[in-house]
Amino acid sequence: MLDILKCCKLCPRNCGINRLNNELGFCKASEKIKIAKVSLHKWEEPCISGTRGSGTIFFSNCNLKCVFCQNYKISSENFGKHITIKRLSEIFLEQQKRGAHNINLVTPSHYIPEIKQALYIAKSNGLSLPILFNTNSYANLEAIKSLNGYIDVYLPDLKYFNDKYAIKYSSAPNYFKFASRNIKEMINQVGKVTLDKNGIIKKGVIIRHLMLPGLLFDSKKIMDYIASNFSDSVYISLMNQYTPMYGASKFKELNKCLNPKHYEKMIDYCISIGLVNGFFQDSGTSSKNFIPDFNLSGV
Repeated sequence: MLDILKCCKLCPRNCGINRLNNELGFCKASEKIKIAKVSLHKWEEPCISGTRGSGTIFFSNCNLKCVFCQNYKISSENFGKHITIKRLSEIFLEQQKRGAHNINLVTPSHYIPEIKQALYIAKSNGLSLPILFNTNSYANLEAIKSLNGYIDVYLPDLKYFNDKYAIKYSSAPNYFKFASRNIKEMINQVGKVTLDKNGIIKKGVIIRHLMLPGLLFDSKKIMDYIASNFSDSVYISLMNQYTPMYGASKFKELNKCLNPKHYEKMIDYCISIGLVNGFFQDSGTSSKNFIPDFNLSGV
């Protein structure tokens, strides 16, 4: 299963490097899993965090270079600790013992082969929680297809519609092309959103979109696309929590919080085009207080 890492093409970067020989590509991930935090996360969408929290595992490294990334410490500065596949399987079971509603894999795409092995081991030892794949969506289609049967809930970002923004702010050419195609595959795998009697998600896709300052029109194009292609097959999560961090200060248009009136307009717009299944955020979410403290806890 790890042979794919001999010529890594999990994402559109298609680096083709031999990660089994400790060669590093764009995302800087080797064959060794690296994680930065294990926690019970209380600040995900209500159907994910519930009352006990979502069993998050924050993976280090990333194949995007978002200039505004709030998790830059682990995505770009590579903070974290290497662990074995066996240890990852143990962490899954530990999260289950802690009472987590689910296993939430955060930015995991560059470790897909290792995660699949860890899930196989953990499920053989009693893991029964829904598995959530929390992704930036910038992956090759075959990588997403390989997850069929392993993942219960997909949480894909749909960051940009216009490629000029994807390139400028995340160094991700053809982002929408790859992300939209992958989301279709995710829906094919897990179907419509299904909640249990307590309102906790068991199956389905929640598309997340973080609104950025000045990109109201681009956000509308994304919502138009979701409404016309997926309708009520998915939930949306429209986020207003953008906080200027990391390299955002180098971009005048990004070095500020989102205009609350723009967010209110987007909520009205979503409702007007029929996107009523999902989540909107209250005011006050634009704060560094909600950013995880990456301290290797639980690792």
